[in-house]
Amino acid sequence: MSSYNFLSKEVFSRGEYSIIPIRKEDRYDIMKWRNEQMYHLRQSELLTKVQQDRYFETVVTALFEEDKPNQILFSYLKGNECIGYGGLVHINWIDRNAEISFIMNTNLQQFEFHKHWGTFLNLIEEVAFNQLNLHKLHTFAFDLRPEIYEVLEKADFIKEAVLKEHCYFEERYIDVIIHSKFNQL
Repeated sequence: MSSYNFLSKEVFSRGEYSIIPIRKEDRYDIMKWRNEQMYHLRQSELLTKVQQDRYFETVVTALFEEDKPNQILFSYLKGNECIGYGGLVHINWIDRNAEISFIMNTNLQQFEFHKHWGTFLNLIEEVAFNQLNLHKLHTFAFDLRPEIYEVLEKADFIKEAVLKEHCYFEERYIDVIIHSKFNQL
């Protein structure tokens, strides 16, 4: 397993769920989920295996060599099975803030969306606030999945901003909603 040299531990767990530094073996599952869920991601075309391999060989591999990478990615596991991935992206080390990114196995979304988003938020906060001492976390969500706001607000994220008609989606402009949480430690 690859490791991030700036974390004092590699596994963050809650019951049977955990996050670990992103595993290369999960790359094609991640690609599949990203391709299935493009509608809510900042991704404009379907990913191919060649592109995904290149991304892991260049971008992901480099993350493990940096002291302050611009993103820290994790495989989200149930037992040893990858059921999602995410992490801290657009990290600003000077101002100590980052955006949370997370997607799960598309098949789990209908019935387990709240559970997995809530679990992932709990785990990634442990990394961000306890390990990295970040000051603030935020999400940047296209206004397409209102169920995400319930999960965020239940986890004490506050609705900080609405960027009106910020993204063009299916021949119309949609809002982006930003939720934030501050480190209370």
